[in-house]
Amino acid sequence: MEPDATVSRKKFLRYGLIASIAALGANRLFAQTSPAPPNPPGAAPVVPDRGPPLESGLVKQFVIAGHGQLDKVKEMLAAQPALINATWDWGDGDFETALGGASHMGRPDIARFLLENNARMDLFAAAMLGRLDIIKAAAAAFPNMLRVPGPHKIPLSLTPRKAARMRWLCSNSCERCECSGGGYSSSFLLRINSLIELVAPRSET
Repeated sequence: MEPDATVSRKKFLRYGLIASIAALGANRLFAQTSPAPPNPPGAAPVVPDRGPPLESGLVKQFVIAGHGQLDKVKEMLAAQPALINATWDWGDGDFETALGGASHMGRPDIARFLLENNARMDLFAAAMLGRLDIIKAAAAAFPNMLRVPGPHKIPLSLTPRKAARMRWLCSNSCERCECSGGGYSSSFLLRINSLIELVAPRSET
């Protein structure tokens, strides 16, 4: 009887040791794979590290280029694609992107290039490009959008007017204006009139 008791004790100790190791390993496994506990109520959200921000001087140069330098915009974007939606603060919260600059300067060539390279469309770019459908849809969903000022506090009503001024920079007989990179067709200029009426009716001007 005693030899059997000794064997049983050895088996008990052996199995107990194996069970302890298995339990320890399982605890470590779950500790590594379990999701992090949620932030307590009221705590600031945890922001993942996305690397260093873009150099501020580079952002400013790109936004300035968006106002009228298509070649420079292409060159800078090829070197650093992350600039596409970079925003520069001119002071007192006057934020502007390269697309915003192209919009209020009446440069559809630059605006289209930026939009084709993943720039975020906004109402000011839509207005300058004569996209009445986009303006109407936004106005139907959020009527106050028509009164929100853009970069440099330029109201939406002045954005299509800026583009419409290209009419006087080219001869009345030309079908397609190329002055200052305009590229406006006569049909586009007709849409501009509709845009002006939508965002700034005659009774308000």
